[in-house]
Amino acid sequence: MAEAGLRFGIQLPVQSQSTIYCEHWETEAGPAELAQAAQAADRLGYAYVACCDHVAIPRRLAGAMGATWYDPVSTLGWLAALTTRTRLLSHVAVAPLRHPLLSAKQYATLDLLSGGRLLLGVGAGHVPEEFEALGVDFHRRGAILDETVQALATALTDEYPEHPGPRFPFSGLAVSPRPVQRPRPPIWVGGSSPAAVRRAARLGEGWLSQGDRVGDLSAQLRLIADVREQSGRSGPFAVNAIPPALYVGEPRWDTGRHALTGKPERLAEALSAYGALGVTHLQLRPRSRSLAEYLEQLEAVATDVLPLVRS
Repeated sequence: MAEAGLRFGIQLPVQSQSTIYCEHWETEAGPAELAQAAQAADRLGYAYVACCDHVAIPRRLAGAMGATWYDPVSTLGWLAALTTRTRLLSHVAVAPLRHPLLSAKQYATLDLLSGGRLLLGVGAGHVPEEFEALGVDFHRRGAILDETVQALATALTDEYPEHPGPRFPFSGLAVSPRPVQRPRPPIWVGGSSPAAVRRAARLGEGWLSQGDRVGDLSAQLRLIADVREQSGRSGPFAVNAIPPALYVGEPRWDTGRHALTGKPERLAEALSAYGALGVTHLQLRPRSRSLAEYLEQLEAVATDVLPLVRS
């Protein structure tokens, strides 16, 4: 692996099947293949495995987004028992869809059961029908997420949290079991709109970029630095970016014009550009035509590419 300045995780296959990135073999895969991917990442030293979140997909979007989206709490909890060291990232939990006390209970339990490996990634969501079905105002999702992040932070820090509202007031209620991490698990906020980036800088311990190109990240990182300075925030701050899909070697099949392919040195140079900007984590996804090829590529990236990346 590269030095501590730049760490690498993976978005798990199988658990979300958007046609934007899902490989053909994933549509016929299930828990066994998902477990093998997570255990390989754990064995190879990847920093985290990530699981997406949607409760329900409307028919009008199912063609592009797919209908299969595993629940992140259930999935990461199951994988916690099958792995030993890789961290468990929700990327991202659509937090406005759930009461923050419910989310705090679920994720505190996950952190406890995993031995303190939770990374809580949250975002505002983007599917109006999903919000409507669950009785949440889609047009106020940003404001709801602001309060939800603050309420989550309080409930994950204090056993008897005090949160005055206005939407989620609670007081005098114990939220237990408690998470292992102290003072609480880190909260990373996702989204690449200016409002989302500002929210991450003001309220979170990290930002989850939603696919910003490397050339666009400098402006986003300047905005984060400015907002954190204006808010009087200091200390470590994670920046997670998503580079193009990778394939180590010269594929004899069409990996798509945006995929990054070739010798380890070429891939390492491209990944190093992110670290030079101040990115701390990269979420990787190898291209593949089968589970076997996916696992081979996951190992090739870890053993041949990442040691060459300059932190």
